[in-house]
Amino acid sequence: MPRFIKKTVILAKIEAVPGTDAAPTGALNAIKAFDMSITPLEMSSINLPFMASWFGAAVSLPGAAYSKCTFSVAFSGAGAAATAPAWGALLVGSAHAETTGLVAPNRVEYLPATDGLKTMTIYWHDDGLLHKMVGAMGMPKLSAKSGDVAKLTFDFIGLESTPTAVGNATPVLTAWKDPVAIVKANVTDIQLACTYATGALSGGTSYNTSGLTLDWGNVVEFNPLLSTEDVSMSDRKIKGTFSAAMTAAQEAAMIAAIKTGTTQGLGFVIGNTSGNKLMLHASAMRLKTHKKEEIKGQRMVGFDFELDPVAGNDELRIVSL
Repeated sequence: MPRFIKKTVILAKIEAVPGTDAAPTGALNAIKAFDMSITPLEMSSINLPFMASWFGAAVSLPGAAYSKCTFSVAFSGAGAAATAPAWGALLVGSAHAETTGLVAPNRVEYLPATDGLKTMTIYWHDDGLLHKMVGAMGMPKLSAKSGDVAKLTFDFIGLESTPTAVGNATPVLTAWKDPVAIVKANVTDIQLACTYATGALSGGTSYNTSGLTLDWGNVVEFNPLLSTEDVSMSDRKIKGTFSAAMTAAQEAAMIAAIKTGTTQGLGFVIGNTSGNKLMLHASAMRLKTHKKEEIKGQRMVGFDFELDPVAGNDELRIVSL
């Protein structure tokens, strides 16, 4: 009997104890994913290069093993402003702190974290074969480009376990809401030099862009010691890109900002309806490179940037309104 890629079910749950199976269920922890791939067994090899009187491979021994997986989810709201979005747990498992219960307006906020980091248990049902990853930590990326939908992509590394042949869990995906299209009617375009307070952006200048991308740059690695094996994170550097239509004077000002290393606020809002409105804000965006681009014969200006911390763990705020 053939097995089918579409019959993949992914479950993910925050662990109460790092490295201890959190037992995610289809009813509560199913992920509505796409662009999926998994490497269940990433294993080092210990070579023994003994001399011999013939050509051929050397003897090798199996080393420590871990698992990797990648999937994307829609970057959409929760359907209600006071509720954490379905992808919230994935961000928490990727070195973020979640704050709920914020009011006036009702919202949930996410900020990067350094201490008290959480790990995840991931169950990957591959049409009858269950792969389990425990102690997993994620490395997120965001793409929110014109003419598409915004998506979060997560790369997870976790501890490997022996797969078992069991039936797929039944996923309940009602918590996952449809995203909005990244088109003029649904976004407030990128604002530079803006500030954030209590669920709102203010000030700055709005630029006509094609959207943006972000890469959190989480340094997540498998650590095989003799008494323990775990996955840990040792650093983070959030980077991104955007392309904008600018006047000649605006482009010149941006080049000057690159040369002086000036930082400025960056804001972006996706959606305009309560329950499916997402806001991004960085207090200290630093432009790093400048390049000439074009769209259908029109001049665009492309930038690479990094997001610097101000007081620490505040490089990027994600607000679900």
